[in-house]
Formats: sequence, C-alpha cells, structure tokens
Amino acid sequence: MSLAHETSLLPMPEMQRITALFGGARVLKHRVTDRLEAHEMLQQGMPSQALLHLIEGLSILRDPISLEKAVGISLRTIQRRKETPGKALSAEQGGRAWKFAEVLAQATDVMGNQDNAERWLERPALALNGRRPIDLLTTPAGIELVQQLLGRLKYGVYT
Repeated sequence: MSLAHETSLLPMPEMQRITALFGGARVLKHRVTDRLEAHEMLQQGMPSQALLHLIEGLSILRDPISLEKAVGISLRTIQRRKETPGKALSAEQGGRAWKFAEVLAQATDVMGNQDNAERWLERPALALNGRRPIDLLTTPAGIELVQQLLGRLKYGVYT
C-alpha cells in the first residue's frame, strides 16, 4: 500500500490531502495551507521531486497515456526529471499536476478512498457521454465537467 493510499484513508481537509499526494511540505519545500500559498509555490516552481512522488504513489499514472492526460507531461519528460530532480517545474507544468491532485482529492472524498477514486477516473461515465473522466483532464473545460460531476455525485444529483 502506498503512502498516498494510506493517507487517503484518513479524513483530512482538501489542501492537506493534495499536499500529501506531492509528499507534503518536506518534498514541496513549502508549507501550503491555502490556495494563495499554492499559487505562490507553483509560480516559484514546484520541485520535480513532488511530481515524481505523485506519480510513484498512484497506479493510475503508471500508464503513459493516462500520465500525459492527467498532468500534461510525457513519459520522456518524466524520465528527464528523474535525471535532474533538483530542477523545478514550470508554473504551467506544476499547475497541471496540482489541478490533477485537486480532482483526485475531490474524487477520493466522493468515492470514499483513493483506490476507488483512481478506478472511477479510468471508467467510462454515462454522465460524460461514455468518456473516461481522466480523458477530460486535458482541458480546463473538461476538468470543470469532471469536477461538476463529482459535485453532483457527492450530493446525489445524477442528472
């Protein structure tokens, strides 16, 4: 069982769940307790090690296609990051990874645990016209659709 999975079993606030996916303040090299602190950290450049921690902790990101859809970074780029772990991500790269972590945290809340959330992201959803939620994470509009669906599921509104 991965550390990310173990932490998802504990009830925790959304920001704490998101930062735990990246290895927490130790790996992020910042204490992130709100969205403004997250913005500032992403602007300064999220450490590559945080992205690597996220990928290693999630089975869904072991598939290169899902990885690229979820965080917008190719497998080859990830391999280069492993060779230079001290190099920071660009604001855009860090932002995509952060947004994916937000969606995963929301899905974990709705689905009860991280394993269920990861499986849900990979399964076609009727409310998304049979598309897999992870396939929609490539655009802001798609991310919004997935988050809206999660909100509806949380409150029992399935239409």
